Amino acid sequence: MKTHFKTIIVSDVHLGTKGSKAKEIVRFLKQYRCDNLILNGDIIDGWQLKKSGTWKRKHTRFFNRILKMIENHDTQVFYLRGNHDDFLDQILPLQIGKLSIQTDMIYESKGKKYFITHGDIFDSITTNLRWIAYLGDIGYTFLLWLNRVVNHYRFKRGLPYFSLSQYVKAKVKSAVSYIDQYETELAKMARAKGCDGIICGHIHKAENREIEGIHYLNSGDWVETMSALAEDHEGNWQLIYYSEIDFKSIQTDQIGSFFEDPKKEVEEDSIIPLRQVSFRSSQDDDLNSPAFRS
Repeated sequence: MKTHFKTIIVSDVHLGTKGSKAKEIVRFLKQYRCDNLILNGDIIDGWQLKKSGTWKRKHTRFFNRILKMIENHDTQVFYLRGNHDDFLDQILPLQIGKLSIQTDMIYESKGKKYFITHGDIFDSITTNLRWIAYLGDIGYTFLLWLNRVVNHYRFKRGLPYFSLSQYVKAKVKSAVSYIDQYETELAKMARAKGCDGIICGHIHKAENREIEGIHYLNSGDWVETMSALAEDHEGNWQLIYYSEIDFKSIQTDQIGSFFEDPKKEVEEDSIIPLRQVSFRSSQDDDLNSPAFRS
């Protein structure tokens, strides 16, 4: 199983909200290494933190993981602002060692150019009618709260997770039309910038497809989908879903690699030390908790 990529892109983590899957994304980042990590917007949810959001230790751990990636693996990190973390506008652009905070970027790989942006700049509602965007955010927050209630009862009955918000978005024609138009407009923007593709987030819909000759990529989110984009060293892109990762297989590979080369650096928490008995119960919530929210 491939665990070392050239570039990994994640977006829409929404740290500071109840629905943020901070533990899951930290666990995900512990399994993979990359030369470049791109945080494509809405990593911190400033909108919710201003209202009712709370910052927890698990949210801080996300940034601790990023710092370890920089220190231990020499990973170059790019943090692109989104609409929910637009407070970054006050410091843009900013470069601190291998961490760069900026609005957007052009990414070149294997002779191809990709324009990378969170995507909210192309959302006329968010850009021009901010009060409607906030109202929509409240409605989405309520829908995700209801989603947690529904899945709490499904979990008790042994039923699989069901995304109520994704179901509603798929059924509402206006939402489907909006997403199609959004993707088409982004593809046009990539062509206007002389790029072969565009990489975005924002709409919480992971995608990897061609739109009129433009490679359209969307990293999804870490609220419901729990997905990321990864590029190998041959320039091939793929979507990785947290729910499909075989963590046991990855851990076995790591342990085998450790014994093959005892001098090889093993980062903290990557494998279980041989003397440690893993009967301790974590103080954190279950990683597989059915609760999902933005």
